[in-house]
Amino acid sequence: MPSLTKTLHYISSALVTSISVAVLGFAMSTLWAKSTMECARAGSEIFNGTAEVTLGLFEGILTRSFCPSFGNTDGFQVIPVLTKTATTSLVLHVLVVCLLALCLLCSAGSILISLYNSVSNPYETYMGPVGVYVCSALSACLSVVVLIIFVLNVTVTSMSEELFEAVGDNISVDLKNKSAQMGVGFFLVIPYAVFSLVAILLIFFYDHAAYTHRREQERPTEDAPKEIMMY
Repeated sequence: MPSLTKTLHYISSALVTSISVAVLGFAMSTLWAKSTMECARAGSEIFNGTAEVTLGLFEGILTRSFCPSFGNTDGFQVIPVLTKTATTSLVLHVLVVCLLALCLLCSAGSILISLYNSVSNPYETYMGPVGVYVCSALSACLSVVVLIIFVLNVTVTSMSEELFEAVGDNISVDLKNKSAQMGVGFFLVIPYAVFSLVAILLIFFYDHAAYTHRREQERPTEDAPKEIMMY
């Protein structure tokens, strides 16, 4: 049976990772970005309307004001609508969703390995500290990659304009001066990455202390007086 210290460290790591999974699960279900564009009738130089795209990972809302009519709000499914455009935006958005799913899978692996170590003493293999390091590190790194890809997709590509055209039934308007604000879901990925790193630190502190203790036991005579070592 593992020691109480080991059990506490690994249980704490599993608990922290479980919290990170809950945070990421909520993040994937809420708002990720909001893009606002100035709008005008095709050929007109007066941009007195606005188009606002509220974007989640799976669902979105298009709100129009004088673009070109007085006002209208349409809900849509993000991936099916992007499929109609068949552009880079679709590939990047699907990549974000897949990477987040992989993050959840890695976190689940970290939880299972931590719980296994809390009740047993496996060898130094992928089922020991190494497994927690790999799974949690992958979760943290992939979540950072998700943040970068999503920002680039919203701000650099023409994702918002393409969504407007597809949802707005190809209304002939001109759009310019796009501005984007990241939402709650996007920022919640940051604490998810932090929690994953905390899970690594909890195991590292225990593993380092255990390694130091083993080294001290392997060399018990190094600090003994020379007179005693002669006998």
